[in-house]
Amino acid sequence: MRPKEISLNIRHRNLQDPDDAGDDHVMSSTETPLRPDAFVLSDEEKIKRIEKHFASIMEILGLDLSDDSLGGTPHRVAKMYVKEVFSGLNPKNRPHVKLFDNKYAYDQMLVEKDITFYSHCEHHFVPIYGKAHVGYFSSGKVIGLSKINRFVQYFAKRPQVQERLTMQIGHELQRVLNTEDVGVVLDANHMCVASRGVGDTNSRTGTAYFSGKFRDENIKREFLNYINSK
Repeated sequence: MRPKEISLNIRHRNLQDPDDAGDDHVMSSTETPLRPDAFVLSDEEKIKRIEKHFASIMEILGLDLSDDSLGGTPHRVAKMYVKEVFSGLNPKNRPHVKLFDNKYAYDQMLVEKDITFYSHCEHHFVPIYGKAHVGYFSSGKVIGLSKINRFVQYFAKRPQVQERLTMQIGHELQRVLNTEDVGVVLDANHMCVASRGVGDTNSRTGTAYFSGKFRDENIKREFLNYINSK
């Protein structure tokens, strides 16, 4: 059923203070929390509604939207949210994949490292940015190298928690390549740590997902040594 209006509905599902939940980096699930009607509205309708609400936020903050510099900001932000930085929420934007036979019978680790990604912290909606390093062993099929980058970007372009992002990339590669042998490491800067709260501009956050052969200590060490080499 098409809703007449999607309202802002904030529920505190536990007794933890929302500020504490954000600072404690709480993650609820390995799946991105989405409403059942998340894609009822078209992108254009979402942009119109977000534009209206963001204009209200700016007005509440005391900003003058009649100023030439600010007048178009609500629309720009709305379009950026729907079409760019949160476009990975929509499954229609999932990368299309073509598998190729591993004709070379290559049976060693394949690694794509230093993949730049930009995401947003789901607790404060401020940027997370860093590098992803991905490796896998072929089970008979391979994909184009650029597809690995596209998977990273797809899952990054949504409100995220770094732990979830790491696992989502790993699970997707396992599914697409039909292999358990996947390793993913993310190294990222969190603006929710650097630009607010504790204000630490030097720290970085590392997360890892290892499955199949990558749980073997020798293979894990080989993977980590390679991604840390220059």
